[in-house]
Amino acid sequence: MLTLWLVRHAPTLPNAERRYPHEDEDAGLSGEGRALAASLRLPPQALALTSPSRRTRETAALAGFPHAAPTPALAEARFGVMAGQTWAELEARLGDLPRSWIEALADPAADHGPPGGETGRTFHGRVQGWLEALPSGGEVVACTHAGVILAALRLTVGLRAAEVPPGGVVILKRASGGWWLTRLGGPLA
Repeated sequence: MLTLWLVRHAPTLPNAERRYPHEDEDAGLSGEGRALAASLRLPPQALALTSPSRRTRETAALAGFPHAAPTPALAEARFGVMAGQTWAELEARLGDLPRSWIEALADPAADHGPPGGETGRTFHGRVQGWLEALPSGGEVVACTHAGVILAALRLTVGLRAAEVPPGGVVILKRASGGWWLTRLGGPLA
C-alpha cells in the first residue's frame, strides 16, 4: 500500500496578500511560515519530493526533509493573466471572466484556462502523470501547492472542492489500484 502525504507549502507574503503568484516569482516563507513548517510532523522515513519552488523546498527542509527531490510535475498551475493579482482585483477589472478561467483550470477535461496559463487538461495531465509514476508502496511526502493538491484529489477520489490552508496536510492511500482519502485538513503539528 502507498501512503501519500500531500503538504501545501507554509505561508508566504503572497498568501497573506491573497494574490496569485507570478510564474517566475519565488517567494520564500514568511516568519510565520517558517515556524509552521518547522512544527509539521511527517513520517521521517518517507520518500520526499517538492515542487521546484523555494516555498515548497523551504517547507520540506524545515519539516525534516532537507534533501527532498524537486519534481517539476509538482509545480503550481500557471495562472497566466491572473498572476500577480488578487481575486477582488480580477473581478473588479474583468467581471465574471476570472471565474470561468479558474473553473476551466479545475476541470480535468477543459481545453482552456486563464489566458497565457495552463488549460485544465494540461494541468491535470501533468498531475496524473506524476500520480501514475509513484511507487506502489511505502510512504511519500510531497510538498507542493494548493492547486496540485486539489487536482490530485479530483483525479484520485473525485473530490471537486476542498480548502487546504498553507501548511495543510492531505493523506491519500492507494492499494489494488484504488485511492481513498484518510485526512483533509490543516497542519499536523
